[in-house]
Amino acid sequence: MHAHLVFVTKYRHLAFTNTHLTRMEEIMREVCGDFETKLEGFNGEANHVHLLVSFPPKVAVSKLVNSLDGVSSRLLRKECEDLRFAYWKGARLWSGSYFAGSVSGTPISVVRQYIEQQARPAV
Repeated sequence: MHAHLVFVTKYRHLAFTNTHLTRMEEIMREVCGDFETKLEGFNGEANHVHLLVSFPPKVAVSKLVNSLDGVSSRLLRKECEDLRFAYWKGARLWSGSYFAGSVSGTPISVVRQYIEQQARPAV
């Protein structure tokens, strides 16, 4: 099974640089590995990220999402001082909501291409 996930920063603040997104991809790959899932696509912009995840039916998407947003928020705020207290007073990186769509009927290549075409910050 495949899912397209989107996480948005709290208040949609423009918070991420290319460096942040590179580290975030590493973190999210590790979390996916812990859940026996595969991160097949990742990209983002200054205020949101897109993920394409393949997972077995035994994995609950809600538990995977909770771990992805919780671990990435905690580690990025710990490692990146500019994210630690900017806008959120150190409490939250992500908005409380997220998008999760199952990928069926649409070829995976179309979703992967959409994710790759995000306007990633140059810096």
